[in-house]
Amino acid sequence: MTVPAQISALENASPRDLRLRIRSGGWDRPTAGLAPGFAQANLVVVPRGLAYDFLVFCQRNPKPCPLIDVTDPGSPEPARAAPGADLRTDLPRYRIYRRGRLEAEETEITRYWRDDLVAFLLGCSFTFEGAMVRAGLPVRHLEDGCNVAMYVTSLPCRPAGALSGPMVVSMRPLPAAAVPRAILVTGRYPGAHGAPVHAGDPTAIGVADLARPQFGDPPRIEPGEIPVFWGCGVTPQAVAMAAQVELMITHAPGHMFLTDLRDEDLAAG
Repeated sequence: MTVPAQISALENASPRDLRLRIRSGGWDRPTAGLAPGFAQANLVVVPRGLAYDFLVFCQRNPKPCPLIDVTDPGSPEPARAAPGADLRTDLPRYRIYRRGRLEAEETEITRYWRDDLVAFLLGCSFTFEGAMVRAGLPVRHLEDGCNVAMYVTSLPCRPAGALSGPMVVSMRPLPAAAVPRAILVTGRYPGAHGAPVHAGDPTAIGVADLARPQFGDPPRIEPGEIPVFWGCGVTPQAVAMAAQVELMITHAPGHMFLTDLRDEDLAAG
């Protein structure tokens, strides 16, 4: 696997050092390949009045929304995942959704922060990519130095209170013969979406054109490879739009929070 030069130069940096670099504006790109061995996380921030509904939504939809940490209202510190970190500044890019529409993309969200906001960290499939590489499986977006492709599907999430909408998936092309191994390798990480939700015909899950992902970059698919889809933590962003929630702040797709948790902390037994 070819590791992009800008990531290779940071391969010995700790998650804390990388968060400080991000906080100072030194990294605003996707985080795939950073802090190998440490778990990455999706971010969702909602007002306290919506927090219970979102908590239940995660419990009902663990494939796209595996919950790994929740902050106290008004606190930007994820005490379990990264004590001392600041969720307002320590991600490369954020998105602000209001009334179901994407309002802005920012590199920090201090001016949006309120005392009633609750932050959730959800497991991310970037976490199991190290295990895929060790198992000899290709991870195309790492090879190509781009963002993973993500698609809105026709698969409905189980609703919770005011929240409903479709599942989003990330896609990694694999040789057909490698799919069983990928299922075994990634299935060990239920805290990072676990095994794929679908492999093969994308139209079976409502994905019409692999060359036009709703999030991320168009993928390179080689002859003999098939698309393999995993649940994705961008799902809450699709839900924010579908349910027209008053306010949701998230990571920009692919621009994750680097935790102090090890990959194996999100693995089963």
